[in-house]
Amino acid sequence: MSRLIVTGTDTGIGKTVFSAALAAALGAFYWKPVQSGLEEATDSETVTRVGGVPAARILPEAYRLQLPASPHLAAEAEGVEIDPDRLVLPLHDPLVVEGAGGLMVPLTRRLLTIDLFARWGLPVVLCARTTLGTINHTLLSVEALKARGIPVKGIAFIGEEMADSQAVIAAFSGVKVLGRLPPIAPLTPDAVAAAFGQAFEIRDFL
Repeated sequence: MSRLIVTGTDTGIGKTVFSAALAAALGAFYWKPVQSGLEEATDSETVTRVGGVPAARILPEAYRLQLPASPHLAAEAEGVEIDPDRLVLPLHDPLVVEGAGGLMVPLTRRLLTIDLFARWGLPVVLCARTTLGTINHTLLSVEALKARGIPVKGIAFIGEEMADSQAVIAAFSGVKVLGRLPPIAPLTPDAVAAAFGQAFEIRDFL
């Protein structure tokens, strides 16, 4: 079937909505290894709410940290250190794993998120915003993934169409563009599923 990591070029770009849509379309289990920030809805809760993914397919986080900050800092605020040996990939298939923030987010003072991805060896879907600055951020993210030998399934753009930026990224990166998820309102499971179905081919994720 399909076991994928969803990551982003930045934080707050719509990666969780994309993950929700992808998990729903694949009938996949969803796992957020490290959740920072518990005052608002967690990403796992958002995946159920906007993607309609049943709670039975939401796997529990390895770490749930109160502070909405980088995982290493949120963990330190609670007097704990994230243990990479606890971040073992679930055996479920299909599976969508959503990383925290971008690739270079620290999990500890010695371990970056991208290092964990390299250890796991799963293909990565890179979510990229379409607003100003995305060319630089996306190309740097692709370079970092390639440098560590991490397979890149493709790029999923999120936001309003910016045809030139999308074309430039595709040309320079050599990575497949999977599609573009447009802004969705309201964020309901039906609306999210319809937008995802129009923007992406599910076979590209298998």
